Amino acid sequence: MSSGQKKRNFQIEAFKHKVVVDPKYAEKTWKVLEHAIHEIYNHNASGLSFEELYRNAYNMVLHKYGEKLYSGLVSTMTFHLQTMSKSIEAAHGGSFLEELNSKWSDHNKALQMIRDILMYMDRTFIPSTHKTPVHELGLNLWRDNVVHSDKIQTRLLNTIFELILKERTGEVINRGLMRNIIKMLMDLGASVYQEDFEKPFLDVSADFYRVESQEFLECSDCGDYLKKAERRLNEEIERVSHYLDVKSEAKITNVVEKEMIANHMLGLVHMENSGLVKMLLDDKFEDLGRMYNLFRRVPNGLSTIRDVMTSHIRDTGKQLVTDPEKSKNPVEFVECLLEKRDKYDKIISLAFGNDKTFQNALNSSFEYFINLNPRSPEYISLFVDDKLRKGLKGVKEEDIELILDKVMMLFRYLQEKDVFEKYYKQHLAKRLLSGKTVSDDAERSLIVKLKTECGYQFTSKLEGMFTDMKTSQDTMQGFYATYGAELANGPTLVVQVLTTGSWPTQTSVTCNLPSEMLALCEKFRSYYLGTHTGRRLSWQTNMGTADLRATFGNGQKYELDVSTYQMCVLMLFNGADSLSYREIEQATEIPSSDLKRCLQSLACVKGKNVLRKEPMSKDIAEDDEFSVNDKFTSKLRKVKIGTVVAQKESEPEKQETRQRVEEDRKPQIEAAVVRIMKSRRVLDHNNIIAEVTKQLQSRFLANPGEIKKRIESLIERDFLERDNADRRLYRYLA
Repeated sequence: MSSGQKKRNFQIEAFKHKVVVDPKYAEKTWKVLEHAIHEIYNHNASGLSFEELYRNAYNMVLHKYGEKLYSGLVSTMTFHLQTMSKSIEAAHGGSFLEELNSKWSDHNKALQMIRDILMYMDRTFIPSTHKTPVHELGLNLWRDNVVHSDKIQTRLLNTIFELILKERTGEVINRGLMRNIIKMLMDLGASVYQEDFEKPFLDVSADFYRVESQEFLECSDCGDYLKKAERRLNEEIERVSHYLDVKSEAKITNVVEKEMIANHMLGLVHMENSGLVKMLLDDKFEDLGRMYNLFRRVPNGLSTIRDVMTSHIRDTGKQLVTDPEKSKNPVEFVECLLEKRDKYDKIISLAFGNDKTFQNALNSSFEYFINLNPRSPEYISLFVDDKLRKGLKGVKEEDIELILDKVMMLFRYLQEKDVFEKYYKQHLAKRLLSGKTVSDDAERSLIVKLKTECGYQFTSKLEGMFTDMKTSQDTMQGFYATYGAELANGPTLVVQVLTTGSWPTQTSVTCNLPSEMLALCEKFRSYYLGTHTGRRLSWQTNMGTADLRATFGNGQKYELDVSTYQMCVLMLFNGADSLSYREIEQATEIPSSDLKRCLQSLACVKGKNVLRKEPMSKDIAEDDEFSVNDKFTSKLRKVKIGTVVAQKESEPEKQETRQRVEEDRKPQIEAAVVRIMKSRRVLDHNNIIAEVTKQLQSRFLANPGEIKKRIESLIERDFLERDNADRRLYRYLA
């Protein structure tokens, strides 16, 4: 032990101490605390010692007088709240809410001070006895003695509703006061806010909007009604943000949506002269967007709009494609389709938020009515033909791509894509052979798009046509390299050699060529067959063109751009002043229908009438007489004389094309049946029909009757057999 430390001689083992409490201690202490509470409620708290009051409350709890302290607090607070309640009840008119708000503020301040004084009781006595904490107790007493007072509760609710009604009718109210009163209800607990205020508020609001929506319907058109409904919805959302519980927003907006939108959906969309159809017709993008945004908030709202829109598009589309007047001009027919599509694309983009379900409805509608017209594939091809011949001259590359994309969009709607392919091949052939295509790049771009959409098989022959055009150029260079000097003083010949399988099937038509041309053609034949063994050439004179130098009676000289048939006719007049229709027909052997169109273009088209016809009329008769028009004049040195042709096929031509398409479909159907049966081995009739239809739908809609015929044909050729027990079951024969 160090020298600085002293030894302890005494240690405390235990300590007993008696505290004698004055019997009147609890009463005296509570009187002090009670007086303090009175002073706090009477706004005289400035002279109080909160440290001393806290110590008094602490000692009461410590000395087991917590129950007296707690019950005294309840009775004292109740006394003051009842006094406050009478003061609030006595307030008149607009001062009622102000007095309530003022007393609520006083109570909250008093409650905070009392809570601080009784903090020890709050922390120890209340948890151990499972009593209500001081702050919550104060709120409950306010609720029971003030808010739920018989003379306040109904009055409070009615006053709040009156103010909200005033605000709805355009008056300005004290939103700050409203916010405080509603906040009071929220502070008293969710059940108080919801049961005492929110539920009746929603009921009153539903009644209000039920009546108002009916009034709006009677005096507004659809567009105005939607504006009013939108404004009301926004007002309620704003009201919530200013003084209601945020959780009330969904509930009050549901009320507005139900009463103003859901209950009147059909009446609004079908409203005469202003409903959805009228908006669609007049491109009311803003009104349509408003309808979409409001209707999407309610059950079945968007499907209601979508169904009416779909029905309208189908009805108007059906009228368009079945209108005989619209069908007279194929190019205008397709342009109407594209305008209609652009219109609804714009509506869906600007008004319907690019909603995929609306896009799908638009696509199904177009597919429905485009296929109502069996000539749609032909007309779309004719539209392409028109654009690629002249319609895209001077158009920017990106605009050309846009037009081609629109064509592809219509193409996708076609159920008979193979019919389009037939016509497209014919039209492409004429463009390539006549050199009338505006852009090879545009032609190839469309073929790439078709290839992407339908696969290599669809475009392989089209690509072969371009290959033939390039090969023909090389052939002609070789021909003139061999015979150039010999042919220098005669007419020039340009031959395009076409592979039979790649180009549209053409009937080989005989035509008597002028002798000088016939000799030149024979020279080319001998050259070509001399350089290519095992090939045959057949001349397609109906697809050729010629340039002629012509001199008329006044000495005027012109260069005429004509078809091969027109050349044959005009060359006859070198040896005759006048010829009858029958003489021309006998000399040229041009088919009658082609000859009549040829003569029409030479004699009946103003400004191009290099021949005269007697008698003068637009139609060609077999007893007509023709002679050279010596008075022919033109401002142009080079005159193109087109052939009068029908833009679309005649009925016999259409039937012929249809027969060729049907014949081409047979092997495709058989191939699909064999592919399916090879993998499935055994299959019933209905499932074969369904699977074949599905496999071929990218090219055409297979006819179940034709599929059945192809199955019978395959059975006859031992590819399939019927099951002996079930005749509707087929087996694949390996």
